[in-house]
Amino acid sequence: MTDRRDIAAHLQFFEQLGVRGVSRDPRWRERSHATPGLAPETTASAESGKVPEIDASSSVSEDLPAIRAHLGDCTRCKLHAQGRTQIVFGVGNPQAQLMFVGEAPGADEDIQGEPFVGRAGQLLTKIIQSIGLERSDVYIANVIKCRPPGNRNPEPDEVAQCRPFLFRQIDTIRPRVIVALGTHAAHALLEVDTPISRLRGTVQPFRHGASLIPTFHPAYLLRSPEKKRDVWEDMKKVRELLGRSD
Repeated sequence: MTDRRDIAAHLQFFEQLGVRGVSRDPRWRERSHATPGLAPETTASAESGKVPEIDASSSVSEDLPAIRAHLGDCTRCKLHAQGRTQIVFGVGNPQAQLMFVGEAPGADEDIQGEPFVGRAGQLLTKIIQSIGLERSDVYIANVIKCRPPGNRNPEPDEVAQCRPFLFRQIDTIRPRVIVALGTHAAHALLEVDTPISRLRGTVQPFRHGASLIPTFHPAYLLRSPEKKRDVWEDMKKVRELLGRSD
């Protein structure tokens, strides 16, 4: 039986987001694994006016274990020699309709080998649950697979080496909706340098008919809880897109 304290904490989180009610509409919980072909009416074009190009050599027929095997004990950039404990590849449902992409592993992720397991990860779990899903329903990954020293921002050469593996993950999973968490994830995926404060609130076209929604990183929300309302607005867009039929 669910602990009443857990329920109370979950309801408190909804209140912090500004939620004032719930819906029994079954479309909010539909999670069909049909091949995506979404063309949302609310999609706003990226300021660059283009869908990011990805290396055509990546295969949509490969599976995630094959991509992980190819990554190996990666030494492609300098991060392998700067104190990482292990590679943090990704976790979740390989047929997920919804995918979250963050920036890079932190200290907790580096130790456990799983993305978003620290305080920011706990908040992300609540955000996922706020739209009626669990972590096991979605797929979670980062642009960078190794922890940068001191949790510094990823550098361009590191992104260049690691991003193709993220794109291969996306090509394999083919989610209907991708949520880019924070500036660096949004910039890496959309190949723009627009501030996240201007990108969030939009729905961008992406590969395979997917929709990409940039929003604030959970770590930023821990420092600026007043921005949780903005993230809730973005997650309502996610929920709407997932509830639409193809």
